[in-house]
Amino acid sequence: MAKGTQIVDYGEESHQSKLARKAKEAPFMPIGIVGFLAACGIGAYKYKHRGSMSTSVFLMQLRVAAQGTVVAALTLGLAYTMAREYVFPMFDKKSDEDPK
Repeated sequence: MAKGTQIVDYGEESHQSKLARKAKEAPFMPIGIVGFLAACGIGAYKYKHRGSMSTSVFLMQLRVAAQGTVVAALTLGLAYTMAREYVFPMFDKKSDEDPK
């Protein structure tokens, strides 16, 4: 086993603590979940006022809106993670090399 490998045993972890741990590891995951629930809530409200639009077309548009929200949150999370790992350390190294 490699020296840097860390084995983590979560044991009897509750659902609440698991969600809190996952949210800390990936902060955009809860944003995606909240966005998905908001899209569904807004869609449920607007369902009554859809006019002459058929139910299947309305539900298809609602599904696209909900998926788009989650994909946008995941994309922002990926961009943030990549920036934190690759871009931000470059600025830290430059400031360490240039003492003024």
